[in-house]
Amino acid sequence: MGELIGQVETTSLTIRVLGPLEVTAGGRVIALGGPKPRLLLAALALQPNVVVSTDVLVEVLWPDSAPRSAAANIRTYVHSLRRRFAEIDPELGERISSRASGYLLTASPDELDHLSFTASAGEAREMLDRGDAESALELLDRADARWRGEVLEGLPHDHSWGATVARLAELRLSVQEQRLRARIDLGRTGEAVAELRGLVTEHPLREELWGQLIVALRAAGRTADAVEAYESARRVLREELGAEPGARLRELRATLVVPESVPATRPADVAPVCQLPLDLPDFTGRDDVLREVVALMRERAGSGAPAVIVLSGAPGVGKSAVAIRVAHAAREDFPDGQLHVDLAGTSSSPRAPMGVLAELLHALGIPDAGLPRELAERAALLRSRLAGRRMCVVLDDAGSAAQVRPLLPGAGACAVLVTSRLRLPGLAGAKPVDVDLLPEAEGARLLEGIVGAERVAAEPESAAAILRQCGHLPLAIRVAGAKLTHRPGWTLRLLADRLRDERRRLDELRVGDLAVRASVTLSYDLLPMSAATAFRGLGLLGPVQFPAWTVAAVLGRREADDVLDVLVDGHLVELVGSDSAGQPRYRLHDLLRVYAVELAEQSDAAKTRAGLRRVLEGYLALALEAARRMPLHFFGMYCDDELPRPQLPADVLPDETAAWFAAERHTSVAAVSLAAEHGFDDLAWQLASALTPYFDLRGHQDDWHSTHILALASARRTGSLRAEAIVQRNLGQYLLYQDEYAQSRVAFDESKALFEQVGDAQGVGIALTGLATILRIEGEDDRALDHCHEALKLFAEADDPHGEAVARIGAGAVWMSRGCYAAAKRWFTDALELSAAIGDRHREAHAFKRLGLLYQHQGNLAAAREHVDQAIALFTELGDDHCVGYANQNLGELCLHSGDFAHAQLLLVNSLSVHRRNGDRRSEAEVSQLLGELHRALSQPERSREYSERALAIWHELSTRPKDPATPPAPPAAPPHIVSA
Repeated sequence: MGELIGQVETTSLTIRVLGPLEVTAGGRVIALGGPKPRLLLAALALQPNVVVSTDVLVEVLWPDSAPRSAAANIRTYVHSLRRRFAEIDPELGERISSRASGYLLTASPDELDHLSFTASAGEAREMLDRGDAESALELLDRADARWRGEVLEGLPHDHSWGATVARLAELRLSVQEQRLRARIDLGRTGEAVAELRGLVTEHPLREELWGQLIVALRAAGRTADAVEAYESARRVLREELGAEPGARLRELRATLVVPESVPATRPADVAPVCQLPLDLPDFTGRDDVLREVVALMRERAGSGAPAVIVLSGAPGVGKSAVAIRVAHAAREDFPDGQLHVDLAGTSSSPRAPMGVLAELLHALGIPDAGLPRELAERAALLRSRLAGRRMCVVLDDAGSAAQVRPLLPGAGACAVLVTSRLRLPGLAGAKPVDVDLLPEAEGARLLEGIVGAERVAAEPESAAAILRQCGHLPLAIRVAGAKLTHRPGWTLRLLADRLRDERRRLDELRVGDLAVRASVTLSYDLLPMSAATAFRGLGLLGPVQFPAWTVAAVLGRREADDVLDVLVDGHLVELVGSDSAGQPRYRLHDLLRVYAVELAEQSDAAKTRAGLRRVLEGYLALALEAARRMPLHFFGMYCDDELPRPQLPADVLPDETAAWFAAERHTSVAAVSLAAEHGFDDLAWQLASALTPYFDLRGHQDDWHSTHILALASARRTGSLRAEAIVQRNLGQYLLYQDEYAQSRVAFDESKALFEQVGDAQGVGIALTGLATILRIEGEDDRALDHCHEALKLFAEADDPHGEAVARIGAGAVWMSRGCYAAAKRWFTDALELSAAIGDRHREAHAFKRLGLLYQHQGNLAAAREHVDQAIALFTELGDDHCVGYANQNLGELCLHSGDFAHAQLLLVNSLSVHRRNGDRRSEAEVSQLLGELHRALSQPERSREYSERALAIWHELSTRPKDPATPPAPPAAPPHIVSA
């Protein structure tokens, strides 16, 4: 819906900062992109309708050190935000505007939640002053509901936001206090007490909250509880502050007179029933869930309305234990009794509501003769019997909403706790609460409670291994603990070793009638056939997070969201969040995955294998398309164009394909191993090769290496010479980056020979260019030039101008290393002009960078700095952080030689970090040497010696130590990345 502004209908906009940053327009959530655009918008939203200077925004986005291109980057982020706003409504794009000194967000107060919150709080305060508590409470409730978490939760806070954030947090607490005061004034003490219990837990040193709790308890006639609250406050203040309660609390305590206890009497026909099972003595953790559920039960009971709470979670997560603990904890709040029924929803014969109603009515004193014959009549009788009572009903192991619905009260102050492996979204009015796995610390306490703290403390590493292998699942931890308890001669290490083998793990997690496999089987047996097939297939993907399209691929369908919903609602698949590309990510708990693999191995092998191949083909298709759409031209081969392309999953790739690679990096790397393990050699080498452009862009050297070792073996098994040639070339490039020149040379030679055998001139040219780089580094300039010239000829024959540009840069680098600067400049300039003509901005950046090095050698530092600056701007625009690091090295050296020491230090330290991350030892030595020179110029001899010694150690390791260690040598040949990137 739109709204009228000046007789023009515009799309409504809402910007929320009271919690995670969120923007909605026209009822749709606007995707804001990565952390930097979100931070920028947050800074503008905290100061709407005010120009926020570019300097302030730079400090917010880069608190430690801003890049040279910071202002340009901010313009890019603003453009991105405006484009995303304009996708909803073109006029919304104008809400963020640029000014001479910065940027401005235009928004009305009702469009920003923190401003509307502040306004509502002020209006409510005026109403309270006028004595209109009812209207004030409505406003205060509305104001408090605007909070969804901490201010700008999930974003790093700039120090300049401190005052605003602190003011909003204090105002929020003030609003909560005013809400509670209004409720007490209106006689709604039950609601106030429930909320105050939670607030004093969060803010135990705030005496105002303790005072309100005492007043509310006193008003409710619970004088003894009020005295207990006072004693708790006094104890906390003494322990934390070493102080006594203030005058206000002491005055309240003086008003509390505890009457002598009077024996309670109760009519015989309403004698309380307590059917609750034993509350586990070693129950551990779950404090947040317990507090949330008990508070909700008490709040609803205080308002005279029934509470229905659905506790759902995975098999063995402890839902029933939580429900029983809650019911015991709230017994005093439900003095008319507690009922407990096992609905057997996951069994082969779930209990029908008709029989369950009979059991409940019997417990309430209705004889068989008084039971109605129809379901609706029995349900109505139960509602009548519960309406006048305060009872807690536990409905354990519900199988569906239909099974539960007839068992619910219609009025009164009863509470119903439902446990289910399903989420039961069809149960209207119910409060869903997910029971999750135990956090590591709580899992450790549970194990200690079962086997003994001394035993766990004696073998902490083995205890941690057991918890990991149990996946922090309470049932599994209980089984492991029981096994150890009944085998006192076992060490924890022995059990940890037995659990390490996934094929035996579920066999080990069984003792008596407790078994993880049996528990999971109950959930699996309830699945429809398609969901069961998907569950088995997903287990084969391994311990990875996966996107939604993989479910459809397993089933051989175009889409399978309905199947995924079944698995998620059944807690067999877990939604873990969204990735950097904005797609939801899912996973199987480790023990569920082990169970799924067991089932897959027992099912139709051909169908299982076909489903896995479809998933791997999907990843290959996406990786190939993402590589094709990358904003830079990859110098090398990442695919064999003669092979058929698998079908591309629909609507998966985002506009920025690097975001897809980032989101899928770990899963894709695992997919290469999975393909090789299952004999899909054609997919293994292709997928590894398709990932290479991204590995090169971001410097993920370890992933590059691990995938290509597998890919080389797979390529050889396929018998394809072209496949092996492509993989060998990529391995050669990786080894070149690692300064493993001998091994790199072997790989490039192998690649060249294989490309020659299959008649691929372009491939031969690419391999020759790599070899030329190694020859130049090792001082064989004549052979290096011959290779460059031969490669140039082959690229021309293959009509590959991108390759020609690389070969020209390579030839120029050789001439520059010889000191023939005029010749080098011609080659670099030709490469620059060619790159610009064909639109290869990445190669253009490399040419600028090489020209900068040339000018540096000639002593023209101004021209050198100008050209390197241009290279950095292009690399940054293309998102090539890898090459930015190398360009920073060159610019840092220029700043050092021109006396700009502060800037030089910043650039060189950043560059050193990149080289270390990429494993580039040669460049690490070069930068360490430059930093040694820098600290010597700054009269810091200790730091200078540390860096210089580090450089010499690396040079020695590489057997390329400079001739005169006492003085900085002439800069060595530039890193090999320049030519090949």
